[in-house]
Amino acid sequence: MLLTTAYFPPVAWFALLARDMTLSPDRVSPSTVWLEACETYQKQSYRNRCYILAGDGIQTLQVPVVHSGTMRIDEVRVDWSTPWLVRTQRALDAAYYTSAYFEYYRDGLFAVMDARPETLWDWNLSLIRFLLDKTGVACSLQPTTSFVLPEQAGADDFRYAVHPKRPDVALPLLGLERPYYQVFADRFGFTPNLSVLDLLFNEGPDAILWLKKL
Repeated sequence: MLLTTAYFPPVAWFALLARDMTLSPDRVSPSTVWLEACETYQKQSYRNRCYILAGDGIQTLQVPVVHSGTMRIDEVRVDWSTPWLVRTQRALDAAYYTSAYFEYYRDGLFAVMDARPETLWDWNLSLIRFLLDKTGVACSLQPTTSFVLPEQAGADDFRYAVHPKRPDVALPLLGLERPYYQVFADRFGFTPNLSVLDLLFNEGPDAILWLKKL
């Protein structure tokens, strides 16, 4: 399977990671996913933005990057010149402090964030690895070594299918168009395909059961 990198990826992205993972009482076999490392950086995508549900509705969290013309995705640098990280952590506190499992993951997550790697690629990868560990999704992530056009990549190319400005195709494909508990569902109803943080903070160790339809 082929995916782009993503910042606090949406549930659909994480569900694709879990798709080929085998989970049974006697064994766990990880899936293998290739992350596109050779593409040109694209704005307004999940590569540097995510969506959470706060008390006033859907909120966008974004990683500012240093723009320097055409940039390969694994070379894009994070802009640490403003206090956006503090604002992001405060936003997560405000949105999820009443969720069932936020307190169990908060300190570990914030420690990963506080490491402040130089590139967006390393930033996203460190967060994805944290989320893999906490959700229980077993996946071997491999960077691509060359760029392949979509028409040559095959049916498991989801690089451009998972995008905030396009209809979600992954959750319907995987049969995951169903709700889980959300803190603010009484105000807004269930909001699908937020960051997988939303699933983790609300469902905790049961997140893997939701992702695998168990």
